[in-house]
Amino acid sequence: MSAVKTIGLTSVEDYLKRELTSEAKHELIDGHVYAMAMAGTSANHERISVNILRKFGNHLENNPCEPFGSDMKLRVNSNFFYPDAMVDCNFDNSEPYFTKTPVIIFEVLAKSTRRKDTTIKFMSYINIPGLEEYVMVEQDIADVQIFRRREGWLAKHYFLGDEITFESIGLTLSVEDIYHRVQNDDMAEFLNNTAGQ
Repeated sequence: MSAVKTIGLTSVEDYLKRELTSEAKHELIDGHVYAMAMAGTSANHERISVNILRKFGNHLENNPCEPFGSDMKLRVNSNFFYPDAMVDCNFDNSEPYFTKTPVIIFEVLAKSTRRKDTTIKFMSYINIPGLEEYVMVEQDIADVQIFRRREGWLAKHYFLGDEITFESIGLTLSVEDIYHRVQNDDMAEFLNNTAGQ
């Protein structure tokens, strides 16, 4: 989700029209189109995203709330983003290519996206009226940060051995559930310690 910016300003209408036929994904921020860095997605990034979507999808199977992956756009005013995962409980079917009303958003942090995820996206996301939780998940270490509206958007960290309740959808998961199959030093040490017990 990176740094290639187009020259000049683009309207929302032109952006949406181009995105329908584009082979690559782009985000629209303050009228500028940014190409997303698709080639650098790691296996750990995908494992985390799939783990979250699978657990959320199973939990929400007979529920009006539905999870979306990184191919669904999120509109925040005139900006458009592609979060790694989100859940929307009031999806507007008249706008099939983006949502505006998520209750929870996930971003898996990477070197190429960290700055945008922790600044521009953070400030945009917390201003979505119905958003209750914003979750940032590290992939190189086991650290899940949750920002909750009811806690004034202050960060709360969860580590291996902890359980997390995603209050917006009433689901509790262990940090291990999120990092299932992820290969990093924290997971290797955790698995080694739990195997010896």
